[in-house]
Amino acid sequence: MIERGGVLVRDGRIVSVSGAAVTIPQGARVIDAKGMTVMPGFIESHRHPIGAGADWLKTEAAARMQEYLDAGFTTMLSAGDDINTAMALRDQIAKGAIKGPRLIVLGRVPTAGQAGGGRGGAAPAAGGRGAGAGAPAGGGGAGRGGAPRIDPARSDRSRAPRTEAAADIPPEQTVAAVAAMAKAGVDGLKTNIVVTPGGPETKILTLIVQEAKKFKLPVITHAVSVVDTLGAVEAGVTSLAHTPHIGQLTPEQTQTIAKAGIPMMSTLGVFVPNFDANNTPLFRDALPFPWDTLSSAGQGPVNARLLWEAGISLGYGTDTTWPPRESLRDELRALSVTFSPKDIVTMLTRNAARSTLKQDLIGTLEAGKLGDLVIIDGNPLDDIYDVLKVVTTVKGGVVVSEKK
Repeated sequence: MIERGGVLVRDGRIVSVSGAAVTIPQGARVIDAKGMTVMPGFIESHRHPIGAGADWLKTEAAARMQEYLDAGFTTMLSAGDDINTAMALRDQIAKGAIKGPRLIVLGRVPTAGQAGGGRGGAAPAAGGRGAGAGAPAGGGGAGRGGAPRIDPARSDRSRAPRTEAAADIPPEQTVAAVAAMAKAGVDGLKTNIVVTPGGPETKILTLIVQEAKKFKLPVITHAVSVVDTLGAVEAGVTSLAHTPHIGQLTPEQTQTIAKAGIPMMSTLGVFVPNFDANNTPLFRDALPFPWDTLSSAGQGPVNARLLWEAGISLGYGTDTTWPPRESLRDELRALSVTFSPKDIVTMLTRNAARSTLKQDLIGTLEAGKLGDLVIIDGNPLDDIYDVLKVVTTVKGGVVVSEKK
């Protein structure tokens, strides 16, 4: 914390961060943040922002993306949405046709074929939505984009008994799938691992990681149970898309996961209800909250804290499609069970940058990094919910949201 500090941004990059008086260049815009807090731009490391239907990009995308900027988010990872729409949105934001957080787009590659024993079907086809993807159409909660779809997390495959091995996938098929995603122009790969007894999932995921390295693509893996997380760690993935919230970590498992040095996303707010205007508890598909999933609201935060104590980098991510400020509020509720305001500020900035593998560009206020800033009316180190009081958002040195 720098008291009475100053930040100088030029040509989209931070030039200096100082506790002393800043020499203001001629012609510079000055923002007086006296009595407020300046932070790095918030980073959403696991989100499903893409709405349903071909018209969404034309009719809703601009308004939805502005909501992220208004909430303080300057970078967002699209964790396995329809890649055609997601890449089109990414490119429009990059060229300035739509104002929004810079977008990182992942394409899907399956880790198993059809499974037996009631375990899980094939992973979604590239660009599809699968277990763990938020369900409300239109990128929001109830009442947005038509009737909500049933959220697959209500009956997550990882919760079912693991009785039979899933079918293998020929190596050449996996190699071709990775190459196809690279050719399509995605920024990374999203995989979903559900380890079955004697199944091929870890072997296939290891091959995906090896092939992805040829294209310099990170592999970010959905693993929601302890056993699945261990399988992803064994495969050497680049980032873990979830905190394990099915099963309680043992000390040995905690050390194995933490020592791998793989950053992890939080995604704990999924398992606390979102309350509507009528005080109805809702799941992320905008349907009544399934209370039989509540154990995840306890196991997840405890596992997260155990991993944190062991040294893991846990970054902010929600895996939701609620409006960003609502998702932030819900994630804060879940994280506050076991984490301090200082911890959560770190997750929302520096650690989320690590989870998105952009730590060299964003996540902290230091010279050379992108000029992404948020100004908060309050001090989140005193009250973490002050991060909901965003006054100004600056992305790449440009003011993109400002309360009048």
